[in-house]
Amino acid sequence: MNKKFMILILVVGLLTTIIAQPKGTGSISGTIRDNAKQGLANASIEAFLGTQRIAATSSDAKGAYKLIQLNPGKYTIVVKLTGYKTSSTEVKVNPAKNSIHNVTLKVDEGLLPIQRAKGDAGPGSAATAQAESYAGGFAVSDMLSISSGAYAAPYPGMYIPPNNTEEYTAINPNIFHSPLAEPLSTFSIDVDTANYSNLRRYLNQGQLPPKNSIRIEELINYFSYDYPEPKGEHPFSVYTEMGVNPWNQKRNLVHIGIKGRAIDLKTAPASNLVFLIDVSGSMNTPQKLPLVKESMKMLVANLRPIDKIAIAVYAGSAGLVLPSSDGAEKGKIIQAIDDLEAGGSTAGGAGIRLAYKTALDNFIKGGNNRIILCTDGDFNVGVSSTADLEGLVSEYRSKGVYLTVLGYGMGNYKDNRMETLADKGNGNYAYIDNINEAKKVLVTEMGSTLFTIAKDVKLQVEFNPAHVKAYRLIGYENRMLRTEDFKDDTKDAGELGAGHTVTAIYEIIPANSKETLPELDTLKYQDVKISDEARKSPEVMTVKMRYKKPDSDVSIPLETPVYNKTLGLKDVSETFTFANAVVGYGMLLQDSEHKAALTWEMVREMAKASLGSDKEGYRKEFLDLVNRAEKLSTGEYRPNPNNYDWE
Repeated sequence: MNKKFMILILVVGLLTTIIAQPKGTGSISGTIRDNAKQGLANASIEAFLGTQRIAATSSDAKGAYKLIQLNPGKYTIVVKLTGYKTSSTEVKVNPAKNSIHNVTLKVDEGLLPIQRAKGDAGPGSAATAQAESYAGGFAVSDMLSISSGAYAAPYPGMYIPPNNTEEYTAINPNIFHSPLAEPLSTFSIDVDTANYSNLRRYLNQGQLPPKNSIRIEELINYFSYDYPEPKGEHPFSVYTEMGVNPWNQKRNLVHIGIKGRAIDLKTAPASNLVFLIDVSGSMNTPQKLPLVKESMKMLVANLRPIDKIAIAVYAGSAGLVLPSSDGAEKGKIIQAIDDLEAGGSTAGGAGIRLAYKTALDNFIKGGNNRIILCTDGDFNVGVSSTADLEGLVSEYRSKGVYLTVLGYGMGNYKDNRMETLADKGNGNYAYIDNINEAKKVLVTEMGSTLFTIAKDVKLQVEFNPAHVKAYRLIGYENRMLRTEDFKDDTKDAGELGAGHTVTAIYEIIPANSKETLPELDTLKYQDVKISDEARKSPEVMTVKMRYKKPDSDVSIPLETPVYNKTLGLKDVSETFTFANAVVGYGMLLQDSEHKAALTWEMVREMAKASLGSDKEGYRKEFLDLVNRAEKLSTGEYRPNPNNYDWE
């Protein structure tokens, strides 16, 4: 290449840069912090001239932001973040200069998990003193009924939603089975995590959750585990480990761990997303629509120009407030989100139909086509029963559009309905109780939330009666399948997201155990015997799996044997120990008949011994929830009404 041509290229590049950069424009940059001077991620920053919004962006992981290409003038800079009071300040922009504007946001008590009821006199008032005279700090007038148990305020001033009508599917823990009578255990995987964050909401409000609402598999799978990375043809790895049961050392626990292959979000397939947002009157509380809006803006901030976003809403009727738009049009998308207001009844079925139509109209072949439903689940107009909604979602799932369900709020929360919708819609289900959970689901774990790498994933475990006297699956009660469903490719099962880890745990009574179990009746037409081959086998069980690729309707089988090698309490992995702590936490909340010698102290010690690197702090938070649950279960809690936290 000659010298003149090189100079020509440089000149053209320089001219292009000059044209692209408007002459005389300036910028505003700074950091969004809290009172502790910590940077706040995903705050919304908007620049207005009068009533016209000129620019918008969001803060990064350290709280930093920058608004560029602003014409000279005085701008009103509005900063919003759920859980904090909105900041509005005037900032002057000068030509070709950057104006520094740092903002410290103050906590908004109205969006904390526990808040003072409107009109409450607060700590120290006569009303507070009178209420605190009741045993445990409960006020008799604070007691409300809930479909699954008592609902009570732990101290005066805590927000209690009126007319509580929350609904949960009752969970009856799995029982022990003899492998001589039932050698196969079949179930669908579950990557939902809603139960964990919903329990956290209960505990933060100063109450124990209903015992029969606990889904232990969702508690376990809230956390990721250090399983081997996938290798070979399958999009996930399978890991097994058997060790002594800490709370009943005459029994063993067998862990089955699955880890999905992660994807690079920069090169991931394009997304066609439809935000389906409930804007009915029931969403008009701080923990609902305002938190939904901030959650969706966090997701928008991380989308690429090749991604598409549409926004459908439903209240008394359904409507499309934003046609499918490119991910580069963030300002336009955020404005549409900000303009949402709550009011009216809830026509959920009409909204779901509109969302699926919009997704199918903009379908990306080979892409990630997904509806993200944000609601409290309180549908009451049109198609509204759980059975009808289940049929509606099942009708569309074969068309290649997946469904993510995000639950919000309290008081009228319909957990049972939303779990069913996600299950039947080939999707996942999370409960968003605060902005940090929104960040976990939609930013930190965006790949596993939005990108499916395997669908209809089923497990079938065959137990060797020569080594197993009895077994029971811990959790997955509403994911159980019939034996014949395993090879039936028409039967729906769970989906695995990119980078997801899934854990299932069996409690085993060894064959040589002296534990007495109910005797099996003698069979009239067949003789059940343990074969010589089974007695010679070193395998305690075999884990069989079937899954489909996202674009296929034919399942792929694989098998993993589990050998009869039991590790001692000091020899098991860190992952094994922490998962056991989470199981113990769930069983104590259930007041399980299988808890044996299990105590809160045992759960706490197992968790402390297996915190690991814990980069996001989820395991340390778990320890805090264990402490809160213990205090509530023993009546020894100490709420601090000055900061709505626990001492």
